[in-house]
Amino acid sequence: MIRKGMKLYSILFGVCPKCHQESMYVTKNPYVLSDVIKMKEKCSHCHTKYEIEPSFFYGSMYVSYAVAVAFAVAAFIITFVILNFSLTVAFVAIVLTLIGFMPIIMRLSRNIWINFFMSYNKDLVAKSKTEKDLAKKSA
Repeated sequence: MIRKGMKLYSILFGVCPKCHQESMYVTKNPYVLSDVIKMKEKCSHCHTKYEIEPSFFYGSMYVSYAVAVAFAVAAFIITFVILNFSLTVAFVAIVLTLIGFMPIIMRLSRNIWINFFMSYNKDLVAKSKTEKDLAKKSA
C-alpha cells in the first residue's frame, strides 16, 4: 500500500518530497497543457524550495527518456505480444501512447528527479503541524 512517508507516494502523486502535504504543481491536472510543468516556488507547509539550483529540472530530461521507453515497451508488449497485432499496429500504439501520456511522463520524470535529492522528513511534518496549531490558538 502506498502511503505518506514513502518516496513512491511523492513520485506518483506529485507532492512535496519533504512533507507530502501539498502538490508541487500549480494545477493538479497534468492535461492542462499550459500548466503541465508549472510548479510552485516552494511548499506552503514546510517552505521547501523545489528548484534547488537554476536549471535544476534539466536533469529530469534523462529520467523522462527512461520513463518514455518504459511506456513504449509496455505499449509494444500489450499490442504485439499479448494482443498479437502486427508490427505496424504496435508502432502506431507506441506513438499514440507516447503522445497521450506525454504530460504524465513529464511530471513523473520531474517527480522522480526531485526525489533523488530530497527525502521525507517526519520531524519537519510535526514541526509544521505544531506551527499551524499555534497559529490557530493565537487567532
